[in-house]
Amino acid sequence: MTRISFRAALAFGLGIAVLPVLGYGISAPAAIAQSVADSTPVAPVQILYKALDAIQKAHGSFAERSQMLAPAVDQSYDLTAVLKASVGLRYNALNDDEKQKLLAAFRNYTIARYVSSFKPGSDVQFSVSPTVADAPAGGGKIVVTHVGGDDGSAPTELSYIVHQENGSWRITDVLLSDAHISQAAAQRADFSSTLASGGVTGLIAVLERKVQNYSTN
Repeated sequence: MTRISFRAALAFGLGIAVLPVLGYGISAPAAIAQSVADSTPVAPVQILYKALDAIQKAHGSFAERSQMLAPAVDQSYDLTAVLKASVGLRYNALNDDEKQKLLAAFRNYTIARYVSSFKPGSDVQFSVSPTVADAPAGGGKIVVTHVGGDDGSAPTELSYIVHQENGSWRITDVLLSDAHISQAAAQRADFSSTLASGGVTGLIAVLERKVQNYSTN
């Protein structure tokens, strides 16, 4: 069985990634059926973790496991908010068509990154703290998790920023707390040069290439 240490999992992609797996032992349909509406702030994190646990236990193709994970990503993340934070001020200058095409590419990239990192047989354990704190800005909450890999290392603290809109909680950022690294900030730094040189079309092309690379590795 192939095993991944949590530190190794964090090393992929843009330098900071959301890669914990929770051993809830439930099926993917049960995870997908759970509604975020009328939930607590920890619910979107639990939905994501349950789906990641399911895809690492599945033995289907990359495309099949992507289809399994996609509904949970849509339920747990506010991908528009994450994308806006990842692009920065340039986002406000985009037209509606550019925003829609970029969001579609970013969604595919987010799903593919997870699926590539959690291949069948992966084994990372973690726990979710039932206590949530107020985020320093924006009226959101912070959900703290402690992640321990299979290599005997001390657990790593990974926190999720969530916000509520129309009664539903969604993830808007991820923090590697011991280093105060924001996923959105890391992506913004990575996207900036591509947007400056190639615009939205260039960034979409880069994201599509990353998806292709993930699907073949």
